[in-house]
Amino acid sequence: MAKKVVKKAVKKAAPKKVVKKAAPKKAAAKVVVKKAVKKVAKKVVKKAKRKPNPQFMKPLTPDAALAAIVGAKPLPRTEITKKLWAYIKANKLQDAKNRRMINADDKLKGIFGGKKQVSMFEMTKLVQGHIK
Repeated sequence: MAKKVVKKAVKKAAPKKVVKKAAPKKAAAKVVVKKAVKKVAKKVVKKAKRKPNPQFMKPLTPDAALAAIVGAKPLPRTEITKKLWAYIKANKLQDAKNRRMINADDKLKGIFGGKKQVSMFEMTKLVQGHIK
């Protein structure tokens, strides 16, 4: 009797495997279709590039105090900020303990309204008063 039980177990196991193999094929077909749709969507997204705001790219003239650091010719607001940060890092004016604070030297005190130390967020507000 033990032999018959083993044979029945083997016969029952075989049809289950066939059913399991058939199901993933249908799922694979759906996955292929979804991937194709995603590829089409990605192509559309790549075509639409982000354009910078023209107000950020508009050249602005710095006043005499700011011109001593960034130069006298008109620059976009983004370039003024980059040059100001380059000056701060070159002269090691960022506070050692609190990196958000900027220690003013003689040139920067004129821009910062005589303050010895200014936060980086306040700096952008103060610089805005020195550009036209």
